[in-house]
Amino acid sequence: MFRLVAAGLLVAACAVAQQLEVVHVKGNVYLIAGAGGNITMQVGDQAVVLVDSGFPQYSEQIRAAIRTISKKPIGFIINTTVDRDHTGGNEELAKGGLFMLESANQQRPQASIVAQLKLLDRLNVAGDKEIAIPQAGWPTDTYDTGDWKLYANDEPVLLEHPSSAHTDSDTTVFFRRSDVIAAGDLFDMTRYPVIDRKRGGSLAGILKTLNHISLDIAVPKENEEGGTYIIPGHGRICDRYDVAIYRDMLTIIRDRIQDLVKKGETLEEVKAAKPTYDYDGGFGVEAGPWTTSMFIEAVYAELSEKGRSK
Repeated sequence: MFRLVAAGLLVAACAVAQQLEVVHVKGNVYLIAGAGGNITMQVGDQAVVLVDSGFPQYSEQIRAAIRTISKKPIGFIINTTVDRDHTGGNEELAKGGLFMLESANQQRPQASIVAQLKLLDRLNVAGDKEIAIPQAGWPTDTYDTGDWKLYANDEPVLLEHPSSAHTDSDTTVFFRRSDVIAAGDLFDMTRYPVIDRKRGGSLAGILKTLNHISLDIAVPKENEEGGTYIIPGHGRICDRYDVAIYRDMLTIIRDRIQDLVKKGETLEEVKAAKPTYDYDGGFGVEAGPWTTSMFIEAVYAELSEKGRSK
């Protein structure tokens, strides 16, 4: 179990079933941590809104965590990305919910599962076992434009689709009254971002979206502390300053690798130049599903393709 720090302030957490933590973020918004990926929860008189659903094996514990805050049914499950740690609990958590959208699916005894259309397209690709979930957990409602606006618990909820960020099927969710953004896997303050090139991800898209969040949406309080809070897909709660620092770090690394690509350096030569060296203490990872080496490979491949296309 980890600790969550927002704007330099230690936030007290409530332990639920040993694995999960429930943290009040701001306004109507809470964070449920420990179920694979972060789950953002908005509560009110109407229903519970979830952003992402964690791994399926945690669904009962997630329900227990929700019930410590609200007895209302789940109305929306909004998926920020196609990875199973964000979608795996869709099927189970949607059961018995309140279907809040009037659509071609009509009313049904479950929560509405909302995502960008490309996420549904990705789940519909036969043989992609890395992200496969039961069809009962697929989105019931999708949007195919750049954004979509919902209204839940007397609060505007703004969904935006980065065309290519962690994947090409991502969504960021802004709870406007509470002033909290659920950013999904755009960034992670413990490591370099996962760029899923196989599923349309790009560093360029991640940087564009981080710029949008830090410059266009998030507003800090005094001395760049607090204000709008941003919840990443993994790790601690952040504010605008954290996002800006992360964006600047990625920009510097991109420029270093881009300069080496322009000089005709090979991937091995780029790795030997250690373009991430001064940031590895905070973000470097040497083992696991996403390492520093894999991050450099993804950025190198993207910038090399960009150079060839000119």
